[in-house]
Amino acid sequence: MRYHNITKADMLNGEGLRVVLWVSGCSHHCHACQNALTWNPNDGLVFDDAAKKEIFDELEKDYCSGITLSGGDPLFLGNRLEISKLVKEIREKFKDKTIWLYTGYTWEELLEQMKTDKVLDTILNNIDVLLDGRFVLRLASEKIHYVGSSNQCIIDVPNSLKKNKKILYIDNSKILEEV
Repeated sequence: MRYHNITKADMLNGEGLRVVLWVSGCSHHCHACQNALTWNPNDGLVFDDAAKKEIFDELEKDYCSGITLSGGDPLFLGNRLEISKLVKEIREKFKDKTIWLYTGYTWEELLEQMKTDKVLDTILNNIDVLLDGRFVLRLASEKIHYVGSSNQCIIDVPNSLKKNKKILYIDNSKILEEV
């Protein structure tokens, strides 16, 4: 897996101050994507032990709420194995930190893929919030927190998996069940 950047003390890509890993590789190629530079899975830097240490050093800080995985697409097929290892290790070492993940796949597409993709199953069972769906320019809105277009959902993953239905995440104190 390759990545473009690690952002520290980020306030725009999830609740609280977060560390953000911007991975390379995306097959969705959304029109007017703000991160088109990250589409090529061969661009950027190799995600190695030094990059992981940089992330873990941030996660050890009291003010860091957790990690956000973005890109590109962390669920790009070429990223999934490394992302699964990373989220599992973060979940084990940093139980009090949240893991948010952006993807162009919809929740429904991921549930279908989970039936045959055990790596994806591991990822979804180790993250807290999924921001799903492709960016759609005609649905773009600056009034929505954390996503770029109104078709995208912010999903409470543990509750959605447990209740076997999509539960929308509002903030860390309340959730909204999708009807």
